[in-house]
Amino acid sequence: MKNLVVVQFFVIVLLLTSSFFELSSADSPAACGGKCNVRCAKASQHEECLKYCNICCGKCNCVPSGTFGNKDECPCYRDMRNSKGGSKCP
Repeated sequence: MKNLVVVQFFVIVLLLTSSFFELSSADSPAACGGKCNVRCAKASQHEECLKYCNICCGKCNCVPSGTFGNKDECPCYRDMRNSKGGSKCP
């Protein structure tokens, strides 16, 4: 009986720990937000830039450094295209 309680305790701890790591993963909006704020700092359409940057960051788990260019740092981000064939990510 005591062993069953110990096993249940460890299973519960494992489940709680795994859910914590999932919430704090790099693809969360909070992780992307700071990087996208830097990326879109000089954008003329700031809100639109943030929207697409967060979408791209969520899918690629990275954002290029700086406010423009440097897309080779993140090939996934660089290669995402919109329906017209243009770059989706700012």
